[in-house]
Amino acid sequence: MKLSVLLFSAAREIAGCESVELNLPESATIAQAKSVLLQSLPALATRNGILLWAVNHDYASDDHVLQGTDVVACFPPVSGG
Repeated sequence: MKLSVLLFSAAREIAGCESVELNLPESATIAQAKSVLLQSLPALATRNGILLWAVNHDYASDDHVLQGTDVVACFPPVSGG
């Protein structure tokens, strides 16, 4: 399946783009998406341990199974006040 991943903040700056298209197997997980993303954008590997992932506006763990219609986002931790 083709899945678009939105990039935010430092992830966007490092990648130099707002989103990337990933080619993933059906029923791929966040962990698989991370692996494919880091292969296509190796500069993000320095941030891999801290990047957060969200699917359809909710935080998602590595074992979350993705669907082709999901809205997926990748971003570093954020803080506010």
